[in-house]
Amino acid sequence: MTSVSPGALAGLRVVELGQLLAGPFCGQLLGDMGAEVIKVEPPGAGDPMRVWGQGEEKVQWEVIGRNKRSVTCNLRVAEGQALARQLIMTADIVIENFKPGTLEKWGLGPDELLREKPSLIIARMSGYGQDGPYSDRAGFGGIGEAMGGWRYVVGESDRPPARMGISIGDTLCATYGTMGVLAALHHREKTGEGQVIDTALYEAVLQVMEGLVPEYDYNGYIRERSGSILPGIAPSNVYTCKDGPFMIGANKDAIFARLATAMGQPELADDPRYATHLARGENQTELDALVNAWTATLTIDEVDALMIEHSIPAGRVYTAREMLADPHFQAREAIIKVETETRGPIKMQNAFPKFSKTPSSVRRPAPSRPGQDNAAIYGELLGIDAGELEAMQAQGVV
Repeated sequence: MTSVSPGALAGLRVVELGQLLAGPFCGQLLGDMGAEVIKVEPPGAGDPMRVWGQGEEKVQWEVIGRNKRSVTCNLRVAEGQALARQLIMTADIVIENFKPGTLEKWGLGPDELLREKPSLIIARMSGYGQDGPYSDRAGFGGIGEAMGGWRYVVGESDRPPARMGISIGDTLCATYGTMGVLAALHHREKTGEGQVIDTALYEAVLQVMEGLVPEYDYNGYIRERSGSILPGIAPSNVYTCKDGPFMIGANKDAIFARLATAMGQPELADDPRYATHLARGENQTELDALVNAWTATLTIDEVDALMIEHSIPAGRVYTAREMLADPHFQAREAIIKVETETRGPIKMQNAFPKFSKTPSSVRRPAPSRPGQDNAAIYGELLGIDAGELEAMQAQGVV
């Protein structure tokens, strides 16, 4: 860990009620920026994210659980709901990603919470939002990606829609939820008023779909899957070198001219088929073939050196292996080593974005056990004595 800064959101308390990815990722972002995050997990196994991830040992939890403390609370029983209410009343922000209506069923709906604490900010993440005809449907990130337009445009044109490889619908929803919290904090600073942020998975995806909707509405154009290219933008693709793939983005006129020079074919920049943005788009397939024929004669290192020499946007196609070895990642501390509670040191992405005055940081590792902070939080924060806590544990409340 490289920084002990308290962070820009130091002094704010967040109660995270969600599970799996959208709610917890919102909590991770706020925690990285300095908020105190108290994660409420169901007694027993805790958040399912504890056993998610790839590889023999499931370590994804070490990222999404960082900068949090864990308490257990059975939200499905009245005693647990009452305990959660006490905890929420000490907080500035509540995060939840249950099916709409669940908090209301538990007596923890925004109307009740805000009546008791008008300054509370409640960030709600769900598949379809808190209202509308689909609001009571179950929703996961992948469904939001499908309905928001993402899945349809990802993949090769002759194959079914593909997955990006990460849970982008969930993390987008969480990121917009975080943005909403920050805006609500500004409003509260001016007025003292809290409010509810309603973030739907499909709408979060829709926000990043660029011109997909107006292109259809105005032009009748439906974007289709196009593999590794963006139709009409050329050359901008992953090309094959002797020893692997390499990304080049040279679709601007001046940059393409520099690429043509780097390729030893400066005449391409004046060729009517490639001289302008529109012409290159119309002849995208044959231009990509020309570039690929050139890169195939060189190694990645050789192409990379030429791109740097001629100031052409380009980059290696990284896996985690290459990221860990890259000197720029190291100089920027984009990846850090965190001493976890049970697994020893683990490398992971650093807190982001960078702040000049109040840098974010990983101040504490993910809690290794559900409820490991029960005594500290319920005892010190809520004043529940050890005997009462033991009784609640015996009853399955915590």
